[in-house]
Amino acid sequence: MHLSAPQTLILILAVAVGAQLTRWLPFLLLPEGKEIPKTVEYLGKLLPAAAMGLLVVYCLRNVSLFAPSHGIPEAAAILAVGLLHWRKGNVLLSIAGGTALYMVLIQTVFA
Repeated sequence: MHLSAPQTLILILAVAVGAQLTRWLPFLLLPEGKEIPKTVEYLGKLLPAAAMGLLVVYCLRNVSLFAPSHGIPEAAAILAVGLLHWRKGNVLLSIAGGTALYMVLIQTVFA
C-alpha cells in the first residue's frame, strides 16, 4: 500500500498528536496538588501485577508438556527469574538472567 504525500503527512501528524496527547493528558487531568482519585490509585496498584501475569500467560501459551523438552527450559527460566528477584530485588537483572538461562538452555541443552 502506497500513501500519497498528503496522506503521509496526515498520518505523521495524527501519530504526533496522539503521542503528545498521551503525554500531556495525565498532567492536565491530575494537576499537582489535586488529590488522586481512588480509582486511579487502585488501578495503579492492580495493573502492574495484572500486566505481569498476562505476559507470563502469553509467553507460556505454546508450551507443550508433551514436546521433547517437556517445558523444562521455560520452568527453569521462570524459577531463575523468581529466585533472582527474591535475592537481588532488581527487575532488570531478574528478566535478563531468566532470558539468558532460557536462551542457553534452548540453544545448547535442548537443541
